[in-house]
Amino acid sequence: MASLKNSPAVCKGLFLNASSSSNQLALQGPAYFPGYNCTRRNYSPQVRADASPSIQQGCFLKRSGRRQALSLGAVVAFVSFPQANPAFAAEIKKGFQIVSDNKDGYSFLYPFGWQEVVVQGQDKVFKDVIEPLESVSINMITTNKQNIRELGSPQEVADALIKRVLAPPTQKIKLVEASEHKVGEKSYYTFEFTAQAPNFTRHALGAITIGNGKFYTLTTGASERRWEKMKDRLHTVVDSFKIVAV
Repeated sequence: MASLKNSPAVCKGLFLNASSSSNQLALQGPAYFPGYNCTRRNYSPQVRADASPSIQQGCFLKRSGRRQALSLGAVVAFVSFPQANPAFAAEIKKGFQIVSDNKDGYSFLYPFGWQEVVVQGQDKVFKDVIEPLESVSINMITTNKQNIRELGSPQEVADALIKRVLAPPTQKIKLVEASEHKVGEKSYYTFEFTAQAPNFTRHALGAITIGNGKFYTLTTGASERRWEKMKDRLHTVVDSFKIVAV
């Protein structure tokens, strides 16, 4: 497993070749705990070490969102999604709903009952209103790369992405596995990781690919406590992720 410091090609590919224009936050923003108290104004970012996991999640969200947004000097414009393309209808599994974005060229499934929320730095977020760690988010950033392989191996890219973007540096990170698969001629990297905070651990899955001049990142997960119950549904979410030319 390569670290970010030992993967200069990955670092440059992910973070130096990306556009920082005002409508591209893509790999930035709180992808880790999307949606928890995200629309509440004047929410204090301070949190006690002994605070409940849900409070810590909300506070991390606010801190990360402000820090990431300030670093790019940008704010994402959230757009509404059209109805699912009939071409995807046969792929919708029981217990899931589909997101199909014809403008940005992606689609994925999410569990029925999850609610859409707005999170700074994310293009689209759905979460469980009872279990705040159960969520899926997608974002994009412009890139001059043509194929995900140009950034490095699945392990290198996943490791760099997790450490730099998907989890805060204060948490203990473990990359469980990373692999590559193809849908048609398009290469996708998928990965699994855990991030341990003082009061909770999140078990997460991700999928990344490059197309349409963009680097796409989809992330989903649940608490370690709920992982065994949720993992099949979360794998369905990741496996359903596809992009199309636009």
